[in-house]
Amino acid sequence: MRRFFDSIANRVFLILLAGMLFAVGITSWLADHTHRNILSELHDFRVADRVEQIVLSLDQATPEMRQAAMQTSADFGLQAQFVHDTGHVQPENSPLAMLLKSRLGTNHQVMVSTQTGCHLDINKRLRAEPGIAREFPHINQCQVVYVSLKDGALLEIKFPMIRELWEREHPLYLPYFTLFLMLIALLAYVVASMVARPIKRLSEAAAELGHDIDQPPLQDAGPLEIRQAAHAFNAMQARIKRQIQHRTHMLAAITHDLQTPLTRLRLRMEKVNDEDLRHKLISDLAGMQNMVREGLDLARSMDSAEMMQRLDIDSLLDSLCADAVETGQDVTLEGHAHVSILAQPHALRRCLTNLLDNAVKYGHYARVHIEYGNHGDQGYVEIRIRDGGKGIPEEQLAKVFEPFFRLEVSRSRDTGGTGLGLTIARNIAENHRASLILRNHPEGGLEVILRLLSA
Repeated sequence: MRRFFDSIANRVFLILLAGMLFAVGITSWLADHTHRNILSELHDFRVADRVEQIVLSLDQATPEMRQAAMQTSADFGLQAQFVHDTGHVQPENSPLAMLLKSRLGTNHQVMVSTQTGCHLDINKRLRAEPGIAREFPHINQCQVVYVSLKDGALLEIKFPMIRELWEREHPLYLPYFTLFLMLIALLAYVVASMVARPIKRLSEAAAELGHDIDQPPLQDAGPLEIRQAAHAFNAMQARIKRQIQHRTHMLAAITHDLQTPLTRLRLRMEKVNDEDLRHKLISDLAGMQNMVREGLDLARSMDSAEMMQRLDIDSLLDSLCADAVETGQDVTLEGHAHVSILAQPHALRRCLTNLLDNAVKYGHYARVHIEYGNHGDQGYVEIRIRDGGKGIPEEQLAKVFEPFFRLEVSRSRDTGGTGLGLTIARNIAENHRASLILRNHPEGGLEVILRLLSA
């Protein structure tokens, strides 16, 4: 659930959906309240008309005709009878009572009350009205109107409180409400997607920028804020690209220009008569030349223009291990991936060579294992290279990737390490969108894990 709320699209979707539902709920409540008031007024007018007609007809009828007139009241959905008194009924000052008093005038005394447990004989006409026959059995309340006729007779008129049905009804029935909710959710989803799409595109472009500085610029389209963000991102990419190119060209120029004077120095050192001094000078010069070559490789690893090609990773790794064995290194290879990958062949070869050389140089041997795996729909090739050294302290596992960083024990002057091998390997891995991880193996030694995406 927490991951769901991490997405800005999901947050906007929920906020919009909640806001729309709240607005719809308030509007529906107001509409329902108005609807009930209107129905209540219509009901009161209808009852008042019926009561008025019955009262007027009884006032004009002879005593013999009144019983027949009261029987016709059932046609109006009412039950009328003469009573001697009202009993202990509490009168109500309801809108219906006020309406009846205004219509019947001062010649008639009117009192309205509500009773429970009524059992009314509803005729066929009333039961035929829509909704009444279905809901009437659940109505246990009725309204009673007491009206005094002109001759003093007290008339009791009972009728069901059909307003209870209206109060239980809701203007939004379930099918319509479900459809309305689906439409609101769809609208909220579309709006949230429109809001999140440019941000997602900017996020993806930023992630791609870390792997490929030469990727095409973002399209300058959309709302003003999105166009401004895309313009700023493209300008940032151009500045970073220029800075990397300037740094790379400067480093390459320096290291390249050093090759000629170093070669001349070596030729002159060959003429030194003191054999011991000559050996020391040539050894120091070889270290300088090696550092220059590593500097050139570092510059190439940061800004490689080599084209991506599909290659068989099993064949490449088998060739590198075979070459290492031919030079006397203790290197073994296990496993197969049986897949091809998209890579820069020369750069990837240099990356793997550096890792193998480091394992043999500082761990005496290299045990290489390759296998294919997948994470979801994405397949990958995992190459593990384990050596037989003492490993690296945990707090320095990340530092060894920094340029010119040398461990005091393993990176001694006798081994000729420059501190650039792992830096170059990591740069090449990042250019391939691969991950390069160092860890101390539980059984001893250092293990390097290179994970490449399959084609």
